[in-house]
Amino acid sequence: MAHPKRRQSHTRGAKRRTHYVAEAPTLAVCPTTGTIHVYHRAYYVDGDLYYKGKLVMEGAKKQ
Repeated sequence: MAHPKRRQSHTRGAKRRTHYVAEAPTLAVCPTTGTIHVYHRAYYVDGDLYYKGKLVMEGAKKQ
């Protein structure tokens, strides 16, 4: 099993982690309801559950 011979410096670790950045999720506008939601996720509008602009469940409760 690989094992480091010497400890890595803080600078070296920081250089490796420079690209670990949180990205904002891609948002879409529903053609049916006009609400903004995250892609590939079901969303609630007035207690009804929608997915891809289609009604999935009526009167669904958010948990």
